Amino acid sequence: MSVAPLSEIGELVEPVSSWAPECDDPDGLFSYIDLSAVDQHDKIIASAREIVCIEAPSRARQVVREGDILVSTVRPNLNAVARVPSELDGATASTGFCVLRPRAGQLDSHYLYQWVKSPRFVSDMVRKTTGASYPAVSDRTVRESLIPLPPLPEQRRIAAILDKADELRAKRRAALAKLDRLTQSIFLDMFGDPAINPNSVGTKQLGDYLVFLTSGGRGWAKYYASTGDRFIRSLDVQMNHIGNKEAAYVSAPENAEARRTRVQVGDVLLTITGSRIGRVAPVTAELEGSFVSQHVAILRVDADRINPKFLSFFLSLESGGQRQIAKAQYGQTKPGLNFEQIQRFQVPIPAVEQQREFISRMAAVEKIKTSQLISVADLDALFTSLQHRAFRGEL
Repeated sequence: MSVAPLSEIGELVEPVSSWAPECDDPDGLFSYIDLSAVDQHDKIIASAREIVCIEAPSRARQVVREGDILVSTVRPNLNAVARVPSELDGATASTGFCVLRPRAGQLDSHYLYQWVKSPRFVSDMVRKTTGASYPAVSDRTVRESLIPLPPLPEQRRIAAILDKADELRAKRRAALAKLDRLTQSIFLDMFGDPAINPNSVGTKQLGDYLVFLTSGGRGWAKYYASTGDRFIRSLDVQMNHIGNKEAAYVSAPENAEARRTRVQVGDVLLTITGSRIGRVAPVTAELEGSFVSQHVAILRVDADRINPKFLSFFLSLESGGQRQIAKAQYGQTKPGLNFEQIQRFQVPIPAVEQQREFISRMAAVEKIKTSQLISVADLDALFTSLQHRAFRGEL
């Protein structure tokens, strides 16, 4: 199959109407899609909200229709894009989106949706980004970008293949989410909901079980290296695991500061500043000897009295540690946790044998989850390959 000719997206889309909710219907309600409503990972509108017109943000202006494609013009590297579903027909989108409404008979909505998710489109937008502190592209930039344009039946065929692959990936991710909920269910079944403590599990302040508490220091940038010891930043700390994507490394100095911030197996890492505050994960054997940034606290516990993995999981629970972390945060412009607040967290302390039983059950779930993650990675690789071939006319 030959490579399809390229066309400007703007020549293939219809104009979108706008309105001023606060002026047109002050007492009415409308569905609002702001930038935070789009799930950047799943590429869907996950959380549109109802707003009183008189309270409409100044960006609430664009009236969208089913099948419209929303492309965030802010931080295009994150690729916050979505297709408007039928239930949001007539909703209002932020002007932070470029709204693309495919012209009937020329451009298929599903095909365009798959295109704006492709690495080729994303890299094109990133190259054209302006602004260091607030990177963005303009609507005009999006509309002037080029899209391979095969005949409409071929667009639909390509979109159907990619949609099916997307559906398989979504099912795998849904299965992973169910496994996460299963672990929570095991915890609640064994120990009850921490918010109400129906099983009367004894609780104590976390500080009673800490043997060491610190956070990383400043000035690590000068020690960054392509290889060496792992340097764990706040973005690496996920809920109950340390991520490896774009891992950072340091050639650490031999001094007291480095020794103080070097982690051990069984440490629990907690993010204490910034937008990722409250993420928590235990340190596993492969991360022994890593260092942490100033935004990450090291919680070293008496493992004979409280299991680090049990503590990490409790702190990750919405009705457990996360509820306390939310209450403890200080600072409106730069939220954070201090050591005194961390030490005052109330932690359930069931018998060590019960903690071990929970960890054993959790490990069984994690084993299944690992195989699912491998499957998801394989599907993601397949999808990327399909995208590449589809838009080069090789599918």
